[in-house]
Amino acid sequence: MIELSSFDYTIIACFFSITLIIGFLVSKKSSSSSSEYFLSGRNMPWWLLGISMVATTFSTDTPNLVTDIVRTSGVSGNWVWWAFLLTGLLTVFVYAKLWRRSNVNTDMEFYELRYSGWGGRFLRGFRAIYLGVIFNVMAMSGVTLAAIKIGEIMLGLSPIDTILYAGTITVVFSTVGGFRGVVYTDFILFFAAMVGSVGAAYYLVNIPEVGGMANLIANTPKDMLYLTPSFDDPDIYIPLLIVPLAVQWWSSWYPGAEPGGGGYIAQRMLAAKDENHAIGATFFFNVMHYALRPWPWIIVALASLIVFPDLASIQEAFPNVSDDKLGHDLAYPAMLTMLPSGLLGLVVASLVAAYMSTISTHLNWGSSYIVNDFYKQQIKKNASEKELVNIGRISTIILFLLSASFALLLTNALQLFDVILMFGAGTGLIFILRWFWWRINAWSEITAMFVSGFVSIILNFTTLGPLLFSESGILPSYYKFPMVVLFTTVVWLLVTLFTNPDSSETLINFCKKTNPGGPGWKKIKNEALKKNIVFNDESEKGWSVPLGIICMMLGCFAVYSILFSTGYFIYGETNNGITFLVIGLSFAILLKYNWNKLKKLK
Repeated sequence: MIELSSFDYTIIACFFSITLIIGFLVSKKSSSSSSEYFLSGRNMPWWLLGISMVATTFSTDTPNLVTDIVRTSGVSGNWVWWAFLLTGLLTVFVYAKLWRRSNVNTDMEFYELRYSGWGGRFLRGFRAIYLGVIFNVMAMSGVTLAAIKIGEIMLGLSPIDTILYAGTITVVFSTVGGFRGVVYTDFILFFAAMVGSVGAAYYLVNIPEVGGMANLIANTPKDMLYLTPSFDDPDIYIPLLIVPLAVQWWSSWYPGAEPGGGGYIAQRMLAAKDENHAIGATFFFNVMHYALRPWPWIIVALASLIVFPDLASIQEAFPNVSDDKLGHDLAYPAMLTMLPSGLLGLVVASLVAAYMSTISTHLNWGSSYIVNDFYKQQIKKNASEKELVNIGRISTIILFLLSASFALLLTNALQLFDVILMFGAGTGLIFILRWFWWRINAWSEITAMFVSGFVSIILNFTTLGPLLFSESGILPSYYKFPMVVLFTTVVWLLVTLFTNPDSSETLINFCKKTNPGGPGWKKIKNEALKKNIVFNDESEKGWSVPLGIICMMLGCFAVYSILFSTGYFIYGETNNGITFLVIGLSFAILLKYNWNKLKKLK
């Protein structure tokens, strides 16, 4: 536990005040309509939306998660989430413009645009609750859990006190300010969080116990520093690198990294001024999220291995922490207790900023599902705009209370990450293909959703899982995720082929509005021609998707090279750092050339 100075409290109080002021200043405009409350009138610039996305994923649970990964699997263990860059850049160069063209209010509304009849209506309403409430509550509970641990370690607060202090401010400005308030405050929260994390990393690596970066590198086992896992042991490199890069990124749904876009990422693309602003926002987010931001957290995590080499040392230093909350993720807030006055206040404010940014986004996003896709569609179609805004505010409060309650039952963020990832296993390919293959229908998604959920429950919460996938089981544990993906994919493909396709009218209208192009719509295009309906023909300029995929790959090489370059410079390996920097800049130049060509296509 630490003692905050009056200066620290002043910094934190100023931060809270600014956030609340912004919320109240924009409240009048945000309350004018549901579109303003959830999308800010679709007039947001790319840089503001991009920063908002970065701030949202800069949550209190993320540094704790990274610390847990580094302490248990080394730096290379981060490939379990670094692999999602492929998903992110696929969204940038292929799907961002499609989402913006759809002009829907939420990605749930997409279902009735893409699928006909009962299936589309069911998916819209069901997934609004399934994702907007259940999954959203789980995601927020992980963030709240991290805040609870930080409160326990750093301030000696009880879980309830942490929820009351941090949650009340967040709920107030989220409820009052709507999406505009969330985005505007995210701008401030982002810089506060970045300054805090970088400042903390710089100070903590130079404390006497660590002795500077050179000493940290010298006293850390080499295998813990590798940017890629060792290829000597398949039990290490397969689950940490091969599975994420070969299977996970395209096959699994995860908040903020949905294949084909979705969730709060889609919300920001839909709020953009136009297609170019949607693309620019998502690209900026992916560069910041993967290439630069992880390193302050990684440095603190590595330093923690020297100061707190095991869980026993953490427990000894912080005996007030309850046994059910003890884990390697506690090492991050434990290290922050060593910060001096002033910097300590800034870091605490930055952690509060990270918490508020993520929670406020999830609250507004989840509430948009409840209002637009459940209440308005399933309960009261003629609801007034004022009523919809009020329902949005009420649902915001309820979502927070549910997530706070669930957070009290969790142990660590990595536990939740694995559960959410497994529940979405095998569904991701549908989210990619539904834009480009007419045969995908509502039953494809319904089947995938229930099969992946059912199989995941069986394997994670019964004895069958360890029996099939474990050191003593039939197959190694790293086979579990790919097998769930394979089983789920086979089932939904069979269901797709043996169920009726969506109506021609729905499919034709979808193509006219979004103009996805490609051979997967050839049959629908021919049917439209018979009805004298002509799509915007991609043949004049060419179909953009192949070039979009090339841009995606070039972007991945550029971002990963910058990620590696930054790491090597931090490690003091200047030659490697320069090499990867040159490689990254080379791929960036190629990307810019091809991106300019992409803009000229439809």
